[in-house]
Amino acid sequence: MGIIQIAIVILVLLLLVKPLGTYLYQVFRNEDNRTDKWFSWAEKPIFALIGLKDRKGMTWKGYALSFVITNIILVASGYLILRLQKVLPFNPNGIDNMESTLSFNTIISFMTNTNLQHYSGESGLSYFAQMAVITMMMFTSAATGLCVAIAFIRAVTSKGTTVGNFFEDFVKAHIRVFIPAAFIIAMVLVALQVPQTLKPALSVTTMEGSEQQIAVGPVAALESIKHLGTNGGGYMGVNSSHPFENPSPLTNVIEILCMWSLGAALPYTFGLFAKSRKQGWIIFSVMMTLFIGFLSLNYAAESNGNPALNRLGIDASQGSMEGKEVRFGIAQSSLFTTVTTAATTGSVNNMHDTLTPLGGITPLSLMMLNSVFGGKGVGLMNMLMYAILAVFLAGLMVGRTPEFLGRKIEAREMKLIAIVILVHPFIILAPTALALMTDAGQAGITNAGFHGISQVLYEYTSSAANNGSGFEGLADNTPFWNITTGLVMLFGRYISMIALLAVGGSLMRKQWVPETLGTFRTDNKLFAGILLAVVLIIGALTFLPVLVLGPIAEHLTIR
Repeated sequence: MGIIQIAIVILVLLLLVKPLGTYLYQVFRNEDNRTDKWFSWAEKPIFALIGLKDRKGMTWKGYALSFVITNIILVASGYLILRLQKVLPFNPNGIDNMESTLSFNTIISFMTNTNLQHYSGESGLSYFAQMAVITMMMFTSAATGLCVAIAFIRAVTSKGTTVGNFFEDFVKAHIRVFIPAAFIIAMVLVALQVPQTLKPALSVTTMEGSEQQIAVGPVAALESIKHLGTNGGGYMGVNSSHPFENPSPLTNVIEILCMWSLGAALPYTFGLFAKSRKQGWIIFSVMMTLFIGFLSLNYAAESNGNPALNRLGIDASQGSMEGKEVRFGIAQSSLFTTVTTAATTGSVNNMHDTLTPLGGITPLSLMMLNSVFGGKGVGLMNMLMYAILAVFLAGLMVGRTPEFLGRKIEAREMKLIAIVILVHPFIILAPTALALMTDAGQAGITNAGFHGISQVLYEYTSSAANNGSGFEGLADNTPFWNITTGLVMLFGRYISMIALLAVGGSLMRKQWVPETLGTFRTDNKLFAGILLAVVLIIGALTFLPVLVLGPIAEHLTIR
């Protein structure tokens, strides 16, 4: 039954890929289409307000500068709200201002689409902060990632000289994609018993006669964009394992599809921009192959139970249920774990810290690769980066100048790609080593031995991949962890996005090369195999040693 459940969800996703991918293409192709009559009435006043009359295209540098400045303004305003939430309205529970280093970490976390939470949502934020900072940034950070991905797609597929206008794309991403989708999903969640209210926490009398406070609030509105925007920050501290955030198996499937579908549709959108749907399906097939492989590892490990408990003769027929909700079971827990780290969402419906050692390899590996569907646009950009690298390596092997979609791949592009490939493991491994060798870092580790290494490694991997989930046994709300993970989130988000935009800008300036009999094709099974191998080899070379020190060593000691 577990495998059937997983197969049905994957089938539904496959049915969504083409219509969603086509819709995204229509929204961002900057030509008159049917979506204009639905949404232009809402966009025109906004364009007039911000002085965007001509909507001229930008170079990659102008596009990058625009989204960085926009993000800086949002960070500054959000930080002030967190530091002053005690005196701001919609704070019926009297929650105090957030501490400075925690405010820094939180605001960076949500602006970078990471949503790492070193605080408990229902007790750390007022209603106003939840809406004006957290929910707002769930829209804007997701829209930023989607816009940059679309700009990169335009750069590598078009014969133009600009990558589009960031502010036009930013408005369209909100008005035509995220706001209407989030509204519909929020209404569905409300119908399925997810709270949506501005009333204070409920005060109830327990069966023992004591008073208990039950947190409520605008939960459904946050949950919808949390998953659609691959954000992941929970309204409640225990995230999507809380019955108010995720009350039933049906809401669980809806949330899985929400965080997976747009990222899965983007390869098809890429194929439409490239005027070759095969290109998109090849990228999608490589992503899905990696996804199913890691999902199978997690499902098998969790279904077989904890090796240490199995040795004691304890019944493991239900699998390793520690840290999991009985209303979801192994199948929907494993699928949620794999989707949330493949799509770099970060929401959780089970405690990742209690995964079996081999089961924990799946979320770690998916965040380390950071290219299996990924967050809004980032996964596609990284996979296209690996595709360019695969073409370059194949060209070296046959002695031809490599070409990708009619542009020659030369030294400048490879240097920029090398930066992206090297920065990701560096900002994971260097802080991990620092945390393990300093008192401030070791103070947060709550498990001795190999699992403690996995806790630290997971925290920085999640930060660098802009995921936000954690091995929550880590005591991470300290200045050391708030500052270091904040910096890792910044570097992990912006270095790769700017460098890959630069790759796109470099390719755009090049002469279009017509296809010949000697052109290495990138729309067939051979290229899919090469691309798959490149992703796995690069990932293994950079991260396998540290995985051996963490989850693999832990498995070998308890089996």
